[in-house]
Amino acid sequence: MEKQPKSLRDRAEETKTKIQELLDISCSGHDDEVIKAIEQAIIEALLDERERCAHVAYTHCCEEDLDKAHKIRNEIKSVRTALVTNLESMR
Repeated sequence: MEKQPKSLRDRAEETKTKIQELLDISCSGHDDEVIKAIEQAIIEALLDERERCAHVAYTHCCEEDLDKAHKIRNEIKSVRTALVTNLESMR
């Protein structure tokens, strides 16, 4: 049976638990806020890394592919802006 990948929420909850254990603290009453902050940090890191990868690909493209790479980079920036806006509205 193939193992199901963890959801972002599962990863955030697991990280919260690890942090609590490391610091020997409890976040009781604030679990959701901590989990949401961890989710946000993960999402922002993924978006930033995707943009960095697109930039690296863009700077190493052949002359013929620069226009296509530029369009892809702009599309990634557009998607990132939309995702961040949607996440901020969920707060």
